[in-house]
Amino acid sequence: MINNGKQASNNKSSISMIKHDYIDDQTIKLLIDGFYSKLRQEPVLGAIFEKAIGTSDSDWQPHLEKMYDFWSSIMLSTGRYRGTPMQKHQELPRFQIELFDRWLYLFKETAQELHTDDIVAQYSEKSSRIAESLKLSIYFKPNGTSHANSSQ
Repeated sequence: MINNGKQASNNKSSISMIKHDYIDDQTIKLLIDGFYSKLRQEPVLGAIFEKAIGTSDSDWQPHLEKMYDFWSSIMLSTGRYRGTPMQKHQELPRFQIELFDRWLYLFKETAQELHTDDIVAQYSEKSSRIAESLKLSIYFKPNGTSHANSSQ
């Protein structure tokens, strides 16, 4: 459900946690902030992002703002995102393709902390498609040859 304003509780825990069964700009912000907070703590992924973005919160704020707009465009069809994600990712130094799996795990884990299963499934589907598109764009040439062995 998108943007209906309802909340559901998670009865699986002894702590009563509210899980959102909707997506709006506020829940997107919570997801992105939580995800990147985790990602920045990761030794390998954090280092890749810090090299590209910086280390201070003020360095990160423009990236976070772009990600709020990106995910708002993806999940709510707002059209707010203006950018070239494929080009931006192609410009990064090569990294191990397996790190996409860790990225997806952290993203899904964060979504699960905030949302009901139906919403998590929506985010998982979209993020998996995005990861596959980025992998193809970064690691595979149009003629089908791989760049995957050129990771740093």
